[in-house]
Amino acid sequence: MSTEAVSRKSQTVINGADILVEAMIRQGVDTVFAYPGGASMPLHQALTFRRDEIRTILPRHEQGGVFAAEGYARSTGKVGVCMATSGPGATNLVTGLADAKMDSIPLVAITGQVSRKFIGTDAFQETPIVEVCRAITKHHYLITRFEDVPRVIKEAFYVARSGRPGPVLVDFPKDVQLEKTSDEVDYDPAMRLPGYHPEPRAVNPAQIRQVLAAIKRSRKPIIYAGGGAINSGAAEELTKFAKRTGIPVTMTLMGLGAFPGSDPQSLDMLGMHGTVYANYAINEADLLLAFGVRFDDRVTGKVSEFAVHGKVVHVDSDPAEIHKNKEAHIPIIADLREVLAALNQAVTDGDLPEMQDWWAQLKQWKSKHPLTYKDPGNDQILPQYAIQELHRLTANRETYISVGVGQHQMWAAQFYKFDRPRQWMSSSGLGAMGFGLPSAMGVQAAHPNAISVDIDGDGSFQMNIQEMATLVCEKLPVKMFVLNNQHLGMVVQWEDRFHAGNRAHTYLGPIDHPEAVGQGSGKIGETYPNFVQIAAGYGIPARQVRSKKELPAAIEEMINTPGPFLLDIICPYQEQVLPMIPGGMTVKEMILE
Repeated sequence: MSTEAVSRKSQTVINGADILVEAMIRQGVDTVFAYPGGASMPLHQALTFRRDEIRTILPRHEQGGVFAAEGYARSTGKVGVCMATSGPGATNLVTGLADAKMDSIPLVAITGQVSRKFIGTDAFQETPIVEVCRAITKHHYLITRFEDVPRVIKEAFYVARSGRPGPVLVDFPKDVQLEKTSDEVDYDPAMRLPGYHPEPRAVNPAQIRQVLAAIKRSRKPIIYAGGGAINSGAAEELTKFAKRTGIPVTMTLMGLGAFPGSDPQSLDMLGMHGTVYANYAINEADLLLAFGVRFDDRVTGKVSEFAVHGKVVHVDSDPAEIHKNKEAHIPIIADLREVLAALNQAVTDGDLPEMQDWWAQLKQWKSKHPLTYKDPGNDQILPQYAIQELHRLTANRETYISVGVGQHQMWAAQFYKFDRPRQWMSSSGLGAMGFGLPSAMGVQAAHPNAISVDIDGDGSFQMNIQEMATLVCEKLPVKMFVLNNQHLGMVVQWEDRFHAGNRAHTYLGPIDHPEAVGQGSGKIGETYPNFVQIAAGYGIPARQVRSKKELPAAIEEMINTPGPFLLDIICPYQEQVLPMIPGGMTVKEMILE
């Protein structure tokens, strides 16, 4: 510990900001992503005196900070922490808080607030951030009493990580931050959370027997695993159960990595941009083992037509998810890891179903409808090929993948095989563009010796491009893998399918570019902006590639270059993500209804 930190700790008078920082340290916080301002200055002063215990990373935008905290949380399972000042600083966190709520990510966001006497007066940089975020946080606090600071922080972290994880907002008025005491502080006070009982229910042995009986009777079972399998730490038990029973596994976008994607039992991702064989299997299954899922519309399509031929077993820790979108024949409200552990302990050879015909059918579907793409036979770089090459060159190393939102996100989900949990960072429920780069930044802070890659599109990448400065200043060697097609690719795809190819503000280059109306050859000349020049402005090495033959060497250069690196990969904008049709709904109905 530094001399000034020792001096600070030995002081008999401390303020509210000091107490909050000490309370966070006692909750195991080692990294906070924080952007200062007038109403949060005392907090930053307190953080500087504890720099040996908490690393404070300065993002270049508060949204970058909250997305980075999410990357930290998603890749570790620990609570991510971000901090901003009042007013616009606080409102810049809103998208990240909504994202964490949708994807059940444990997060504590601390915002400075104007002094209590100014609250409600429309004071400078005042917003009622608790009211703004009420519907997009798991819980929220406005600290109005100095003595409540330790309790609020203890409760905030407990609520964020317990039960179904989620974001908690703590709004901290500046005068409470500055209030002082010389009394001894109780950092382990009793919590006051009446009505909040997140402790998982005990696994019911009778329900375990019901599930095993259903498995035994089935002939076409399938495991449908979601983000809950990762949040509950159930991936190991899930893999053990799947291998013991021989039941095929399909995963949601949030569930990738819960079961090894390269395993022969994996049917890969299901749903709108999932594989044909996974969606066929779901529709034909006579038993659906839904583990840690919420029957999202991008999975089910028309829910009344989804998995109509079989019995549904739904396991989730959140009672609100049971029967919400799909009726379950065997609903189990419990911790998924404990349920799977009980199943693994109880299952016998006599419980295993006959699945020879089922696997023969699955193999036929896989053979007839493989997850592939059409190679144009020239030297242009297709995004699917680029992602496959990235996987080939990084699969045997500790690698984490973050993505923005759009076509590149879906291609990454399809063509990068995730064999372990917490390897995949995606804004899945909210679909927030700009997530990729700051998320990768948070991952890198949590895993300094790993490879953290942001697979991004040129549209998403520009939304938080300023975080390249953070990479340099904080020595975070994030690799930026930009699939650049000069368009908002996913929207272009729907324009081509449903609007006769009419371009409605989806071209990202200069308006006088020959491709501006999307009717040219697909060859892109000078790209706009020039990402290589922008990277140089931040002091980051970069390279642009246009030729398939030069891509593998460029990826190797990216991986082996110390520090951050930007690889700008020029791709044709006409390439489309293969959309499948889950349930009974057409793709057009899904997009336009």
